[in-house]
Amino acid sequence: MDLDSFRQMVAKNPRGFLGRFGLGNKLIQEGGSLEEIVEHLTVATQLDPTHVASHLALGRALIGLGKHDEAKPVLTAGIDAAVSGRSNGGQDLVPELQQLLRTLG
Repeated sequence: MDLDSFRQMVAKNPRGFLGRFGLGNKLIQEGGSLEEIVEHLTVATQLDPTHVASHLALGRALIGLGKHDEAKPVLTAGIDAAVSGRSNGGQDLVPELQQLLRTLG
């Protein structure tokens, strides 16, 4: 899907997880605004707190904005969701989440 399709999806259903996550990811792929990426991925993590990839992408975007204190709980929540078994997958992302967390001190 292209960026406009994801934007339309979010406009039609602002509380839809797939649209928010998809738009955030597409913005990452296309070098979009980190602020907008954070906006959409924040909503995505609120709508599905067990989606590990959303936490990873949001954590990266927050780090990119220098918001390290905000990134820490996001990354931790992603790890918790994966290791607790609440998520449908995402265990393969745990090492990267842990590494990012370590870089933040």
